[in-house]
Amino acid sequence: MKLNGPGKYDMQCTAVRETTSAKGVILMVIDGDQGTGFSVQVAPVLLATLPDVLEMVAKQIRSFVMTATN
Repeated sequence: MKLNGPGKYDMQCTAVRETTSAKGVILMVIDGDQGTGFSVQVAPVLLATLPDVLEMVAKQIRSFVMTATN
């Protein structure tokens, strides 16, 4: 499922999802060849879990940043 149509990196997101046989992929690109953007593909049944997954990722990044800067 795509949240609101194809993103800038939809083809790459599809390739990752298919290559890994994943039920979902969140691909975020910073300063890529098509600029900064993201693409999300997730099975409809997992859509409700996306906010929790993103919050978990944010917590891990914050923890890493705190550790790396101390």
